[in-house]
Amino acid sequence: MMRSVHKRFRELRPDLVPRQMTEGEASTVRVPRDCIEKMPELRENPFRRRICEAFSRDGQGDLSFEDFLDALSVFSEQAPRDIKVFYAFKIYDFDEDGFIGRNDLLACLTTMTRNELSPEEHQQIADKVMEEADVDGDGKLSFLEFEHVILRAPDFLSTFHIRI
Repeated sequence: MMRSVHKRFRELRPDLVPRQMTEGEASTVRVPRDCIEKMPELRENPFRRRICEAFSRDGQGDLSFEDFLDALSVFSEQAPRDIKVFYAFKIYDFDEDGFIGRNDLLACLTTMTRNELSPEEHQQIADKVMEEADVDGDGKLSFLEFEHVILRAPDFLSTFHIRI
């Protein structure tokens, strides 16, 4: 398994990733985000940029082998639900303030619908989500509020995965 994952990582940029990586290189050699976004498994995912940013240590989206491994394990079908929820929250928290606010929801909707809905429709959906999920009424979703919503979504586990 580890060998095949390394092979996939190396294929992204064979000029950067050595055939045999030392332990130090596993955390320092980074493949640029634009190369990772072109992987067949991510290419069509509207959240590919946010996925890369969420798993990169510096938040810029370039991934080390360790970051790449983390991403693949979180998106595997065997990953525990709580780990998936944690990273889903991180991906949807566009402004990285530790909450999912109205602007984060609007960014998610724009990303998901690829501008197929009007700004008014985005606003209506964001308002409805806040109305139903913002239990404490502070205008933003905490991790616990988000987790509560996600745990009620029956298809979350089946859609939050990437097969390599």
